[in-house]
Amino acid sequence: MGQIHILKGDITTAKVDAIVNAANSRMLGGGGVDGAIHRAAGPKLLAECQKVAQVNCVRCPTGEARITTAGNLHANYVIHTVGPIYNVDKAPREHLKNAYENSFKLALEHDCKSIAFPAISCGVYMYPHQEACEIALSIALEYVNRLDIYFYLFDEPLFDVYEKTYQQLVGQ
Repeated sequence: MGQIHILKGDITTAKVDAIVNAANSRMLGGGGVDGAIHRAAGPKLLAECQKVAQVNCVRCPTGEARITTAGNLHANYVIHTVGPIYNVDKAPREHLKNAYENSFKLALEHDCKSIAFPAISCGVYMYPHQEACEIALSIALEYVNRLDIYFYLFDEPLFDVYEKTYQQLVGQ
């Protein structure tokens, strides 16, 4: 049985089987977590992403996930998922749930035992932190019996939201 770990830190340092990248639909790097993962992984990750088939200039639609090798990261895989842009997406809650669900499913399909997530859509995509956290942790609790799950959070306020919400969900 796995555990859920909530950490304040840099996801690119995670020693897990799969690191989840909060990617954009082109999967070619960008800002925030996406840029940090691409910089840490090096050019091999970009080359792997470029191999993913495109449909109308999109490699990964919102809510879906794709998997590549991890380049120079300590992980075996990077799972790229595209979260919703909160004030633009017409179904942000459904798409955020799907981003987490599809990431977990890909990890299990590739025999991963551990996975690290950022707070998907909580940066420039402006998803309200409390709601995003509740979605992320609720879905994680469905998979914790099969995986060790790590949430790497980039700042103290977001870390606090995850810690408090996790305690409430598990009744501690």
